Amino acid sequence: MAVEDDFYNPPGLETSSTGLDLDRPDVEQYAALASELRGRVDGDVMFDEYAQILYATDGSIYQARPAGVVVPRDVEDVRAAIEVATSHDVPILPRGTGSSLGGQTVGRGCVVLDFTKYMDDIVDVDPEAKRATVQPGVVQDHLDNRLAEHGLKFAPDPASSNRSTVCGGIGNNSTGAHSVRYGITDAYTEELDVILADGSRIHTREVVLDSDEWDSIVEGDDLEANIYRTVRGLVEDHEDEIEKRYPSLKRSVSGYNLQKVIYENDDGEEVINLSKLFVGAEGTLGVIVEATVSLVTQPEETALALYCFDDLVDAMEAVPEALEFPVSAVELMDDEVFRLARESEGYAEYAEPIPEGTKASLMLEWDNELVDDFEAAIAETNEHFVENGTAFDVIEAYSDYDQGRMWKLRKAAIPLLMSLQGDPKPYPFIEDATVPPEELAEYVQKFEQVLEDHGTSAAYFAHAGSGTLHIRPILNLKQDEGIQKMHSITDDVTDLVVEHHGAFSGEHGDGMARTEFNPKMYGEELWGAFKELKTAFDPEWLMNPGNVVYRSDPTDIGPNNDRGVGADNRENLRYGADYQSIEPQTALDFDDEGGFSHLVELCNGCGTCRQTDTDVMCPTYRASKEEIQTTRGRANMLRAAISGEIDEDEIHSERFQKEVLDLCVGCKGCKSNCPTGVDLAKLKAEVKHQHHQEEGTGLRSRVFGNIDTLSKLGSKTAPLSNLAPKLPGSRIVMEKVLGISRERELPTFSSESLEEWFADRGGSSIPVGDADGKVLLFPDTYTNYNYPEPGKRAVEVLEAAGVHVEIPSDLEPSGRAAFSMGMLDRARERAEHNVEALRPYVDKGWSVVFIEPSDAVMFQDEYRDILDGTSVDVVSGAAYGIMEYLDVTRADERLSFDAPAESLTYHGHCNQKAAKKDHHAVGVLRRSGYDVDPLDSSCCGMAGSFGYEAEHYELSQGIGQILFRQVEQSGGDVVTAPGASCRSQLGDRPNESRPPHPIEKMADAIN
Repeated sequence: MAVEDDFYNPPGLETSSTGLDLDRPDVEQYAALASELRGRVDGDVMFDEYAQILYATDGSIYQARPAGVVVPRDVEDVRAAIEVATSHDVPILPRGTGSSLGGQTVGRGCVVLDFTKYMDDIVDVDPEAKRATVQPGVVQDHLDNRLAEHGLKFAPDPASSNRSTVCGGIGNNSTGAHSVRYGITDAYTEELDVILADGSRIHTREVVLDSDEWDSIVEGDDLEANIYRTVRGLVEDHEDEIEKRYPSLKRSVSGYNLQKVIYENDDGEEVINLSKLFVGAEGTLGVIVEATVSLVTQPEETALALYCFDDLVDAMEAVPEALEFPVSAVELMDDEVFRLARESEGYAEYAEPIPEGTKASLMLEWDNELVDDFEAAIAETNEHFVENGTAFDVIEAYSDYDQGRMWKLRKAAIPLLMSLQGDPKPYPFIEDATVPPEELAEYVQKFEQVLEDHGTSAAYFAHAGSGTLHIRPILNLKQDEGIQKMHSITDDVTDLVVEHHGAFSGEHGDGMARTEFNPKMYGEELWGAFKELKTAFDPEWLMNPGNVVYRSDPTDIGPNNDRGVGADNRENLRYGADYQSIEPQTALDFDDEGGFSHLVELCNGCGTCRQTDTDVMCPTYRASKEEIQTTRGRANMLRAAISGEIDEDEIHSERFQKEVLDLCVGCKGCKSNCPTGVDLAKLKAEVKHQHHQEEGTGLRSRVFGNIDTLSKLGSKTAPLSNLAPKLPGSRIVMEKVLGISRERELPTFSSESLEEWFADRGGSSIPVGDADGKVLLFPDTYTNYNYPEPGKRAVEVLEAAGVHVEIPSDLEPSGRAAFSMGMLDRARERAEHNVEALRPYVDKGWSVVFIEPSDAVMFQDEYRDILDGTSVDVVSGAAYGIMEYLDVTRADERLSFDAPAESLTYHGHCNQKAAKKDHHAVGVLRRSGYDVDPLDSSCCGMAGSFGYEAEHYELSQGIGQILFRQVEQSGGDVVTAPGASCRSQLGDRPNESRPPHPIEKMADAIN
């Protein structure tokens, strides 16, 4: 029975962008193909221009528009798609997350098969046999999460495991930091179900040579029989050359695995297992629809030590010495990685412990299956590397928390490097070469000479213990000179790798980046064998042609056409010499990001926005599992707009506005969770502003952007105003006129505003002269007019801590609502007024404190984008969320607590998480006496006005369902959340009341 996991597939809700009912015409060239596919396939069929752009890139430097995309629901869909595409003479390209760095998951004119939406079931887990069977769309971390209850894991652990798929890893023959201990994917791929180019399905497994089973297979006259006969013949005919050419390395994934397809199994039998050939084949031999993999036990404990060197070569020379110790990983990072981390908003804290002068570091890991005493093991390596070696310092990590921080820094290296400002960037094209670890130091020195000869430098990191260094030369691929240098460097470095008995790829595969150079590594004889192998599996070369192997000309082995002819790593570049982008005049300040266009282009396609287990980014993808609802998808569409790839007016089209921009909830998660800091919320606000300037602002946007006016009126006329939405037919009218969902519970208005309550009580009870602090409590729209209780409790808590509080009556709303609607002129007016009004107070030592997190972050972040000058910096620096203020000033330590005997489940606000301000509430609540479980949750789905909008209601609910299940799993007695939208969403759950603000729980705890 299939093991189901629908945590990120909210049932019964229309979360797809197709629910917007927009026109999506097929590209005319492929309209007939698309039509036939829709008649055969139950899954999604997308052959419009947007789909082509969304799937034209991956995590590599390449771009190639496919014919279209099929998102299959089952194996029959896959078979049908292959049969229809091949009948139209159109190639097939299977794809997982699209995080590949070699360009093997993009292909010009291909039908892309995206397995990540529907075919993502863990079919079976057999703990006793230590095996698991998965569909091709299963994300590796999701598999490992399921295996954890059995103390097992899938051994290969690429840095992208939180979003990359197991079968994508099979296609690449991926591995990760622990290959020193566990090896690579081919060692764990046992059986596969594969659809071949003719639509037939085969099951690959160990078949004993010359057994009855062997005979029954090869006696056939079908494609499978020919494949078995051909593969055996190639291995036996080229046995000596295979022995000579394939390097003896833990990591070698270039070319086809001819050296591993025939072997002696554990029973001493000589077997052939075609599964080993499909590993690393990059979809060029067939499409995997199910995989059975073997598992290993998960060590219960680990420890890390990071050794700091003042010279890169010294670190390299220490690698073979490190391998003499019982370590499970040996990882390298250089000073460029540390520098970029320190400059990154999301990673600066992880680089802080790295001492000055560290030019390179080696990070060693031990696990309890290898050593019994971590401290003794590390003391031994400390003596070797620090006391008697060339390392000058060591950082030890024993707790899960400390180790997690070090691994987070290491795993962020690739996308961090791509955040380098300016057009020259450390690009991946020869970053995956592998040499014997004992030759690393000499190899690096020669590599540096190659770089010097080409007038550039590089960043160094990755899996030193297995000889795989991700060395990324810094080049400008928007200029022909940089493109030619890339090709020349690749040529020189591949010569160097061959000289050192290495492999061109140790993990990331061949793809468009390295396929061209494979003949150099394998020689003429094996290169010919590769072409024979490819033709046996795929006679017409329709399976991801041009990767791993290529043909010399149309007369070469294969079809009688030019398919699969030639390979050149200078072709199909995302940014080439002809690339140009428009730098628009902007209302917001993009100087810190290097300009609007540069911020868009910072997206390198790594796909971090498709991870679903931690952090905030990207909530809409989590509910929909659609590429267009990722940060990457939106950035790709914006890049197409600014580069002229789509019509210049398309950005103002209904589809672009509604599908690309309006489905972004503005959570700001990408600002900190995206390793390159692609701030889509900021980009969206700017483009919406430009659209309003061009097309005008709609009624609903004006209403929500000026919600304070309506709220003030509603408060003045309450309780009568609260009856209006309950009148028969009123919600239907509201939906038709304003587009506000009739399903959504509307907030009620308070007949007494917070400002009125504060005035009636006579202001602050703490005289200024006796106060331990002075606070201006900002009367945000929701707290002031809808639900004043958190504001009242904040005043009480602050005064209990000896703080003098005032609620100013001469301020404008923060402008958050207007900003979110793209009404930037209105937001600027309000920001200017507030900064001017507050500056004199701040100069006198007052702090500005907010109940609503989104308003606090508006002051702390967006005000700096809207306004210039010192005043905004001064006021922004004095702005705090209420829990942040209590934590930073330690005002809570002046209080006495007797908290209720209850546990709290805390859901933080996504804007505060993006600003790294979310932890304050947890610390204060714990010091107040509560047991607090802070959820690692994304956006609640309400997102200000988003959840009220009729066309977004179900998507909002889909996002909310994910949070609701996290709340249920937490098991806290009470849920608390600082965001008004979050409390509304959580309060709309069946039979649940609106959760309290954390300040309300703190007030309850005061003795």
